[in-house]
Amino acid sequence: MKAYVFPGQGAQFTGMGKDLYEQSELARELFERANAILGFRITDIMFEGTAEQLKETKVTQPAVFLHSVILAKTLGDNFKPEMVAGHSLGEFSALVANGTLSFEDGLKLVSQRALAMQKACEITPSTMAAVLGLEDHIVEEVCASIDGIVVAANYNCPGQLVISGETKAVEKACEAMKEAGAKRALILPVGGAFHSPMMEPAREELAAAIENTTFSEPICPVYQNVPASAVSNAAEIKKNLITQLTAPVKWTQSVQQMIADGATSFTEVGPGKVLIGLVNKIDKNAATFSA
Repeated sequence: MKAYVFPGQGAQFTGMGKDLYEQSELARELFERANAILGFRITDIMFEGTAEQLKETKVTQPAVFLHSVILAKTLGDNFKPEMVAGHSLGEFSALVANGTLSFEDGLKLVSQRALAMQKACEITPSTMAAVLGLEDHIVEEVCASIDGIVVAANYNCPGQLVISGETKAVEKACEAMKEAGAKRALILPVGGAFHSPMMEPAREELAAAIENTTFSEPICPVYQNVPASAVSNAAEIKKNLITQLTAPVKWTQSVQQMIADGATSFTEVGPGKVLIGLVNKIDKNAATFSA
């Protein structure tokens, strides 16, 4: 079975999507529609902007979403997903790809999500850190032993887990991780503590927007970050999407479940090749491709 996976924040680069815009009339039309919906020319920042401009959450999230979704649409008849998944923000791209969300609704939700997350980041100093070379349960135990808010946020692949929370708590946790035998524990250059309780104000704001958006029955299941299993029911997809902002991204578990359910190949659709790298670390025998 063909699985398609969609990257999240961090995959952006200057010039992303420019080739699509220049080569495909459909892509041009969709990019221009996106500029109109967002109320600013995001294409100018994607194609010509600096790394700094692209790093702004309100730009990054729609930019990665647009690159992924428009690339999928330009694949035409070659795009026949039998299962889809997305890493964090990428889950929205996956939901447009499998027909749960329309292009316009997906973009509006992603834009609202980005702005809500940005606002939540400004309330309390918070951050994320990558922990390499420790087993998941040890990372979880260390987080639980720290005063303040710090939680396991992204289960990326075995031996690579991202933690998230209040800046001081994350810094303390990094020291404790090294003492526990981590190869590395490094603070990431992110705007705040995504996928942690610090995102509760953003979750509440996004919940209202998601509740007011039409979700259709998908053409194939989506393996969502929260349950790490196949979901086809529109109401359940909504519920998991709302929970996702404050819950961990179970990427390792999702990929393992997709393989258990019959995934024979994984194609990454969007900027970069981060996810197929992770898939190969989760299962070295997996067949991986870049769209």
